[in-house]
This record gives sequence, C-alpha cells and structure tokens, in this order.
Amino acid sequence: MNKFWSSRLEGIKPYVPGEQPKIVNLIKLNTNENPYPPSPKAIEAVNKLEPGTFRLYPDPECSGLVKAIADCYGVKNEQVFVGNGSDEILAFAYLAFFDKGKEIVFADITYSFYPVYADFFGLDYRQIPLKDDFTFAVDAFCGGNHGVIIANPNAPTGIDMGLENIERILKANPDVVVIVDEAYVDFGCETALPLIDKYPNLLIIRTFSKSRSLAGLRVGYAIGDEKLIEALNCVKNCINSYTLDRVALAAAQAAVEDKAYFEETCGKIIATRDVTVKALREIGFTVLDSGANFIFAKHETVSGTELFKKLREMGIIVRHFSTPRINEWLRITIGTDDEMSALIEGIKKII
Repeated sequence: MNKFWSSRLEGIKPYVPGEQPKIVNLIKLNTNENPYPPSPKAIEAVNKLEPGTFRLYPDPECSGLVKAIADCYGVKNEQVFVGNGSDEILAFAYLAFFDKGKEIVFADITYSFYPVYADFFGLDYRQIPLKDDFTFAVDAFCGGNHGVIIANPNAPTGIDMGLENIERILKANPDVVVIVDEAYVDFGCETALPLIDKYPNLLIIRTFSKSRSLAGLRVGYAIGDEKLIEALNCVKNCINSYTLDRVALAAAQAAVEDKAYFEETCGKIIATRDVTVKALREIGFTVLDSGANFIFAKHETVSGTELFKKLREMGIIVRHFSTPRINEWLRITIGTDDEMSALIEGIKKII
C-alpha cells in the first residue's frame, strides 16, 4: 500500500471485470454483452444529436429518459432513478441505505461487486451459501439483517429465484431495504416490479447493457418507492449531478421506446440459449436452467480450466472463475447462432 493512499484502500480487493481482449476474429462469450446491435432508433437518435450542444451540460434530472422508463413500466416518474450504469446505482444504494456496524447479506456465489462495495464502504456483511444445487437458501435471508442484495436471475448461475421467494424475503425484512438486481431479468425471469407499490423497502436495479445492447454507453436505472428514489438522488447530487451524458441519454431513451426491437432481440437470445443448452447436455455437460443471456455449465470429464484454455486457443473466450465450488464451471454468454455453433464444434474437438 502506497503511503499516499487512504486507509480505505487497505486490504481492498477490487472487482475484476471480464476480459476485453484485442484478438482478431474473436468469438467473445465472456462478458454477457448482447450479440445484436442497439435499436436502429437508438442509433438514429445519436446521429441526430447536434455536436454544438456538447458544450452544454446534459439534463441533470435525465427527464426524458426517466419519463420513457416510467411510461414503459407503468410507474410514476418519481419512482425512477437513472445513473451511469447499474454498478454506479448499486454504489449509490450502498451509501443511501446501509450503515457501518450493521450487517447486510447476499449470497456467497453471486455478482462479485457486492462484497467489493461492502469492503470499500466499510460495511459489515454476511455471505449466505447457496444450496448444493446453486439455488438460494431463502430462509436464511428472512430477517436478522440490516439489508439484503439479491441478483435475480443470479449471476453467474443464471438461476431464477422466483417471485414468491422474493416476496417472502420482503415480508420478512420490512424495516430494511431489499435490493433486487435484475440485470438479466429480460431473458425469461419474472420481474419483481408488481411488488413495487406493495413493499416500500423494495429497490429494483437494472441495466441497459444486456437486453438493450448499450453496454458501451453505461446506462442503468432503478425503480422503487419515491422515498428510496429521493435518497438515491440525494447521494447522486452529493457526488456528481451530471451522471449521464447527452449521447447516453438520447440513445437510452430511444432504446426503451423501441419495444418491438427489444422483444425481438431478447427472443432471439432465448431461442439460441435453449438450443445451446440442449446441444451441450447431449455431449456430456451439466447445464443449469438459465433465465439469463448466459449459461453455467461443466463437463463430466474435462475440467473447466482445460476447456477455458483450449477454447481460448481457438479464439473463443468464455468466463472461468477459479473460486471454490464453481472452479469446474464455465459461464458462457449467448452469442449469435453461428457463434454458438462454433462454440459447440470447438468443444467437441476438445472432448
């Protein structure tokens, strides 16, 4: 640790993002990006921007995008918050709702940013082990804590917790905020949005990176009770009032308004996922049922490390986690039909 660093950084293990390799003709299936381009209307909206306006600050309230999201999901503008990617909104939520000396909980196998933020902000936390089949131990989330974070569907497993279990957790934690991270919900899981008006402690966080193909613009949003949104805005305006630039605002608003394209591309990914799961199971893989745009799989005889390395030699990048319980598993993003066919053929050569 450098002598100029603050004590906050002592012992911190930063989040490790998925690799972004610069390899020619790469089949990139490691970071859950959408294989299809953004909505043509989003591209058109960006092209229509007047470059001369870039000298001006963007709308700090992100009014057009907030309204588009509210209209899309049938909520009030005051129930919507937008930010620079869902990760930033998660950070704001940790600051807004969790206190030092009070324990928050999340799963032991889940999005690895959750413990990073807890460590960075000096929060106590407890990681609740998933069951042997990687499903949530729901009862362990029900009370006795000061905050809950759930990824649904979970990452990297892709498993859907189910709305009834989310509601059980909300009922059992009426006095603390329950964050449901729905980054992948658009690929086949049931959203917790119907519970927003029923539970004032529910905050749903989502991203435009996955189902709306805007990972490069960094746009996220949250939906919840007006008082929760007010708290997020308070944190935002203590850190950076202008979280989204003009390009991101224009593209995101057009993308959320283009419902037909959104449904078309999500449908394609779901169909390709189902075909891929079937093909992998036929060649000796255990594949968890997924509600996301990725799958979690392991082979009965070939190790995850060997598969990862040999696929990489073929120019096919998947995600491998060298952590206990999941080191034999691969997280594989769903790409185009051609990309997934190349993956299957590559794996067949290896095994």
